[in-house]
Amino acid sequence: MENTNPTSEPSPLRRRLSGDPVDSVASLLSWIFVPLMMPVYATMFLFGLSPLEAAPTGVKAVITLIILAINAALPMLLVYLLKLFGLVQDVGLNNRRERMIPYIITVLALVGSAWFMASKGAPLWIVMFFAGGALAGLINFAINFRWKVSAHAAGIAGVVAILIRIRMEWMPSDGLFAWTIVWILLSGLLGSARIWLGRHTLGQVLAGYAIGFLSVYLMTMI
Repeated sequence: MENTNPTSEPSPLRRRLSGDPVDSVASLLSWIFVPLMMPVYATMFLFGLSPLEAAPTGVKAVITLIILAINAALPMLLVYLLKLFGLVQDVGLNNRRERMIPYIITVLALVGSAWFMASKGAPLWIVMFFAGGALAGLINFAINFRWKVSAHAAGIAGVVAILIRIRMEWMPSDGLFAWTIVWILLSGLLGSARIWLGRHTLGQVLAGYAIGFLSVYLMTMI
């Protein structure tokens, strides 16, 4: 949920290469893998690579759309309203102080998703994926009072964690292994993009990875 950080100074190299195609690629990665979409991507993996793949296609489509609405569409609308009322200056939520309310919104969305999946009879470890995302959001919220953690890194690391958990809970497949490797590589690219764009330091990205991965992994072990 972040794109620019007014308080961070871009590297001299990046200033010299302003307008370079690398900037455009880094920005594109940041928007494709915006934290609000991580629960949606994870849900698609759950329906394609876990025991939930046996569910009817129509059911999977409807549930995925509901997860999209709860975790992406509704929070985006609320953030837009916050901007409209002057409570945030940028929908990218790059100012640390402007992230407090959006963090609460995303945590509530993830809690609502966990409840929704539980009501549909999903296995506990899948329900706890969303709870783990909420926990990561709460940790980021608390840290945000003093420091800015990369929400992008936390979000994509949570998806890597659920892919690993699927492998532990379900019969491994070549497709699952390939997707896990791809998302690990994407995690590295996304973290590099956030640093390249001057949005985060290496420490903030690594902290995001650790919080996102451990929160999801440990919660899904319950």
